[in-house]
Amino acid sequence: MQDENVTQRRVAAHVQAKTFKVAAVQMASGPKVPGNLSEARRLIEKAVDQGARLIVLPEYFPIMGLNDADKLAVREQPGSGEIQTFLSETARECKAWLVGGSIPLLADAPDKMRNACLVYDDNGKQVARYDKIHLFNLELGNEHYHEGRIIEAGEQVVVVDSPFGRIGLAICYDLRFPELFRAMQDINIIVLPSAFTETTGKMHWEILVRARAIENLAYVVAAGQGGYHINGRETHGNSMIVDPWGRVLDRLPRGSGVVVAEINPSYHASLRASLPALSHRTLTSC
Repeated sequence: MQDENVTQRRVAAHVQAKTFKVAAVQMASGPKVPGNLSEARRLIEKAVDQGARLIVLPEYFPIMGLNDADKLAVREQPGSGEIQTFLSETARECKAWLVGGSIPLLADAPDKMRNACLVYDDNGKQVARYDKIHLFNLELGNEHYHEGRIIEAGEQVVVVDSPFGRIGLAICYDLRFPELFRAMQDINIIVLPSAFTETTGKMHWEILVRARAIENLAYVVAAGQGGYHINGRETHGNSMIVDPWGRVLDRLPRGSGVVVAEINPSYHASLRASLPALSHRTLTSC
C-alpha cells in the first residue's frame, strides 16, 4: 500500500506541473575530447536559449575514436575527470538538467570500460548513473561491431525522480529490448542517447523509438550521433522527441544541432486516462 501511495503522489505532482521544454542534442563527434566538449557546450547553450530545461546528449558525445583503444585511453574514474567536470559545471552554469549521453568510465576488468550515462541536476550534482546493459553485436557485410570486447555490461535498471517526472535511462542498442522499459515502471520520460549505425538506423530507428513511446505511454527524448566520423563510421542521426501517442514533435535528420519540444504533463495524464493500457497488463513477469 505504501508503494502505491508513493506512485499516486508522483503522478499527482506530475499532472500538476506546468509545461516545460526538453531538448535532444545531435553531434558528429570526433576523436578529440576537448573539441567535442566545446561543440557540446555550444549546442547545450543553444538548447537553453530555446527554453530547454532538460537536455540530452548523444552516446559517446565526448569521443568517437579512430579505434576502440581511443575510448579506453580516456576512461575516467567515477566522480572525477575532464568529462565529468564539464557535465557538472555546464549543468550548473546553464541551470538545466543535463543527461550526459554516455561516457567511458573505468570497469572492474582492467582492459574494459563501462558505457555510462550520467545525469546532473541544475545545481551540477550527479543524481543518477546508468551503465549500458545490452551490448551491440553486428556482422553485416563490411560492418563489424562487438561492443563486448571492450565494454563491461551494466546490470541495473535505472529510473530517476526529477522535477519533470520519472525519467528512465537507456542507451542506443537497449532500444531493441522492450522488457527493459517495462521494468522501469511508472515513467514519464525515456531518455535515449544513441549512436545508431546508418545501416540499422534507416530501417529500425524511428519505428523502435515511436514504439517505445506508444507502448509505455511516455515521452521519448532520443539524442543521436548523426553524420560521418573520422573513423569512417556513419551514424544515422534523426534525433527526435516523441510524445506518448507516438507523434514526432521535432527531429533533426543529420548534422550537429538540437531538437526542442514542449512536454505537457496534463496532456500526458489525459492520454493515460483515455487509454489505460498500462493497467491492463496481465503478463508482468518482466
